[in-house]
Amino acid sequence: MQPHPLYQRDFTHIGSQRMHYLSAGSEHQETVVLLAGFPQSSYAWREVIPLLASHFHVIAPDLPGQGDSDFPASGYDTDSVARCILTLLQSLGIERFHLVGHDIGAWVAWSLAAGNTEKVCRLALLDAGIPGITLPERLRMVGDSAWKTWHFGFHCVDDLPEALINGREAIYLDWFFNRKAANPHCIDAAARREYLRVFQQPGALRAGLAFYRAFAQSAEQNRQRLLKGKLAVPLLAVSADQGSIPDMATPLRAVAQQVSSETVLNCGHFIPEEQPEKLAEIVTDFFTHSINKRGRTPL
Repeated sequence: MQPHPLYQRDFTHIGSQRMHYLSAGSEHQETVVLLAGFPQSSYAWREVIPLLASHFHVIAPDLPGQGDSDFPASGYDTDSVARCILTLLQSLGIERFHLVGHDIGAWVAWSLAAGNTEKVCRLALLDAGIPGITLPERLRMVGDSAWKTWHFGFHCVDDLPEALINGREAIYLDWFFNRKAANPHCIDAAARREYLRVFQQPGALRAGLAFYRAFAQSAEQNRQRLLKGKLAVPLLAVSADQGSIPDMATPLRAVAQQVSSETVLNCGHFIPEEQPEKLAEIVTDFFTHSINKRGRTPL
């Protein structure tokens, strides 16, 4: 990833593991943490970060196994990944923060918020079902929407995905960007080169699939925590009109005390890259105003 004038790149070590993150804005402002999904990295937030930085101190880490962070051999259940992110933030002197998660970044964001309600001020989840919470154990493999989740099962198979994807990473990534974006041109050639650069590193494919292979463990962690009660952190569910989950909010209301909703129009699954201005507006409003502000879905 090349340097960018509107944010800076840094590395730090969490134990023996090196983590990469982007940052922008003043450390004297409230912090917003951005977690990206598969098959992306913190680079997915490149257009959102400058828009948020005028209001917030922004941190966008690469999850373990993602981007330019290390690709550890284990530890891809969402509780373990959430602990890494929390340790990273504590090493930066950040004790309280707002949190945004997309795709598998939303899986980690849920675990982080649910396990650390005293640290997460508000939580925004983007176009993602959460293991053990809103994502069913058995996903539909037939029907009009089956193409949106077919890869979950494929990624969980040992060894075969690596054998089939190795050497064909560009074809595989292009399928996701071309099929799941409302306008594939929003994921331009430079972005595709960056994601391919990461995906072709030794261990990167294994690490990306490992989040799915830890799905059952993450789901059980979430179910056990939910037995103690609904999520208390105010939550914004962000759907896209052409995304994977048309209605993020309704299932989340069964598991969270305060849920508001927004739908981004003319947008597919990759909300941060397809509609960065609208997303920045939505989360800024949510993090700085009352959850029941006019225009939001009431509790």
